[in-house]
Amino acid sequence: MFLNKDGIMVILSSPSGAGKTTLVKLLSERNNFNISISHTTRKPREKETKNKDYYFVDETEFNELIKNDEFLEYAKVFNNLYGTTKSPVIKKLKKGQNVIFDIDWQGADQIKNKKLDFKLITFFILPPSKEILFERLSNRDMKDKLIVDERMKEFSRDVLHWINYDYVIINDDLEKCYQKIKDLIDHEINNTPKSYDKNFIRSHVEKLTS
Repeated sequence: MFLNKDGIMVILSSPSGAGKTTLVKLLSERNNFNISISHTTRKPREKETKNKDYYFVDETEFNELIKNDEFLEYAKVFNNLYGTTKSPVIKKLKKGQNVIFDIDWQGADQIKNKKLDFKLITFFILPPSKEILFERLSNRDMKDKLIVDERMKEFSRDVLHWINYDYVIINDDLEKCYQKIKDLIDHEINNTPKSYDKNFIRSHVEKLTS
């Protein structure tokens, strides 16, 4: 049972390069929406700030957190470990603050399976096409063609998990994509009718995987 005074959990997942991190940042600008900061063993990217974008730790520290059952979810992605610690999230939710998660499908599955006593809304973000995704990845700080190729291979596997999410949104225009997510969250919170065409999404996924 969800209590009205509690915050809600919003998960955004996507294949690498589909734009979820930018969308998470836009959502966090809304009143009472907070980004859950993950722990990771990967090195910081350019412009990333320690303890703001991620808690950067080594594998020993990460494994200690696993051992102490500190994580709400954790997963290995592209040979690096990522995880969300439970305590800060639960505290925020109990104070009525909404928490946004920028995590992959593995973490999303773990949180859903925990069946916490807080409302959960899940979104999977897709690119308009594989060609545009390739272009986005190539324009990022991934100069190494092998890294881009690895991301594209992962995309073919990641996209198959769309079916496990409440909503799938195509990021063909950042502002429109953000508006769709924002509207769907508001409809869920207020329990009002919403417009969502799952057959269109299914057709789009078939094009991406063909």
